[in-house]
Amino acid sequence: MGVSVARIRVLVVDDHRIFAESLAAALAAEPDVDVSAAGSGPAALRCLERAAAEGRRYDVMLVDADLGVLSGSRAVPAPRAAPEDGPGPVDGISLVAGVRSGQSPLRTVVLAERDDPRRAAAALQAGASGWVAKDCSLQRLLTVIRGVLRDETHLPPALLTGVLRELTAARRHRTESEQLVESLTPREREVLRCMVAGLGRKAVAERLFLSPHTVRTHMQNVLGKLGVHSTLAAVALARRAGVGPAPLSPVP
Repeated sequence: MGVSVARIRVLVVDDHRIFAESLAAALAAEPDVDVSAAGSGPAALRCLERAAAEGRRYDVMLVDADLGVLSGSRAVPAPRAAPEDGPGPVDGISLVAGVRSGQSPLRTVVLAERDDPRRAAAALQAGASGWVAKDCSLQRLLTVIRGVLRDETHLPPALLTGVLRELTAARRHRTESEQLVESLTPREREVLRCMVAGLGRKAVAERLFLSPHTVRTHMQNVLGKLGVHSTLAAVALARRAGVGPAPLSPVP
């Protein structure tokens, strides 16, 4: 009786059909790789949910950095892709972040047509384990896939300096943002989290059992202390500081 080999389950997420089909076919030729494909972010999430429900979780997700970017294009699935109805486009880095927020053990690798230190840094911050060129060799991609399963991080050598610079700058901005957020009162932080969740003044008032006038005052104080002039800018600063949205379920 032969010894069973642990198989690597890979999900390819790319809305370019020819590329997705070619990559899926090449990976499927490997004796220890099972591969499926999804033609959009929402389709990928459905694949992940279905696999989890069946107890057959994916190990690695390969995501197109420019997923959903082409305006007017409709994602078309590669073989075994999920259907493409449902929610609208989700870009590659947002998909990586969404998968990480679900606390999934899934490793993600971003496939890019060009080197971009800023976006590569953003991908790593979102939780990606690697950034590789779309035109890399199959052997190189397999090395990355097996490497990230050993908790390695893979970047093209030419990107290292630029990515480190971006990450250092992001850390500095995050520290400054954290200091500003720390100046807020506990109630103002609650209001800020509601703003991050996209709640308007009336919704915040109902959620926190406050009058709309009081909420307006808190929001004005938040903007003033953070040194910004709009809710959008406050939310961006809050996210840099690591402030998450208030949960959308009712307050007990």
